[in-house]
Amino acid sequence: MIHIQKAEESRRDQLELEGLEFGKEFSDHMLICNYSGGRWGDAYIRPYEELKFPLSLHALHYGQAAFEGLKAYRQLDGSVAIFRPVENFRRLNRSAVRLNMPEVPEDVFMDGLKELIRLDSAWVPDDEGMSLYVRPFLFSSSHFIAARPSEDYMFAIITSPVGPYYAGDVRVKIEQEFARSTSGGIGFTKAAGNYAGAFYPTSRAKEQGFTQIIWTDSKEHSLIEESGTMNIMFRINGRMRTPPLSDRILPGITRDSILFLLREWGEEVQEGPITVDELITAARSGVLQEAFGMGTAAVVSPISGIGFGDELFEVPTPEQGMGSRIRKALSDIRVGRTEDRNTWMLRV
Repeated sequence: MIHIQKAEESRRDQLELEGLEFGKEFSDHMLICNYSGGRWGDAYIRPYEELKFPLSLHALHYGQAAFEGLKAYRQLDGSVAIFRPVENFRRLNRSAVRLNMPEVPEDVFMDGLKELIRLDSAWVPDDEGMSLYVRPFLFSSSHFIAARPSEDYMFAIITSPVGPYYAGDVRVKIEQEFARSTSGGIGFTKAAGNYAGAFYPTSRAKEQGFTQIIWTDSKEHSLIEESGTMNIMFRINGRMRTPPLSDRILPGITRDSILFLLREWGEEVQEGPITVDELITAARSGVLQEAFGMGTAAVVSPISGIGFGDELFEVPTPEQGMGSRIRKALSDIRVGRTEDRNTWMLRV
């Protein structure tokens, strides 16, 4: 059951969309559901507020925490729809299993999500370049510091109106010292700790003038894996190429959608290993035609430069390139401009 307590007064009229910083403003309501005594309780939607926890909160000490990211879009007819939320539900529970947390029931996730978005539908921006970012997350909420799994957990959803994640040129550095994940680890999950571990090397890259990192394998740093918080794709000699999924790489929902569209269009697509040497050779010889990150926050983020050692390789970002075509196709589906043949959009 979902219990709903509406905010006495909406804060929507106070929101300034111009210059909106990603993930800093939050909608009127939030969803919370607690797990205790071996079972999930009822879900509650109530006004967005701060929660109080003791310093012995289990998640603060042992990092049992995972999250998802998805978006709701304003349709051309004025309605609201969410992009592929069932896939986020499934991925959150894969993360939960790996982190030894209880799986979230489908009715709590899906029904709660729809009710929350309906209630805060006014927060979904009308501007086609903007959306309502949705953050479901799950964390351990017991109050003890013994090094063992929590007994209690909290699932929550908050939402935030957002614009583009990146603005301007995106330059990335091929990382050769630090690693995002290792085989047998939790790289395929959206565990909170995966992102904490990336902050330091990313900060170093930014000090060198880069926007993000291209992560490589932890063993030899010879294989391309991801780009920052996104999957990555290249167009090399007319072929679209992306690293294969493994337990080190997050199975991106945007990545899956893009691969589906490319194959539907008859493009040559290869999911297979891409070595650093191969990428640098392609950049030097001029056959690296495009590179872009793929993810929920940025959707398609063109890469204009790749750093390797002391070298910086310029990468074309053609206005009519494959990245632009993909971004437009996804946008058209998300706002209802074209037919949603694959039923990716869930109307609320």
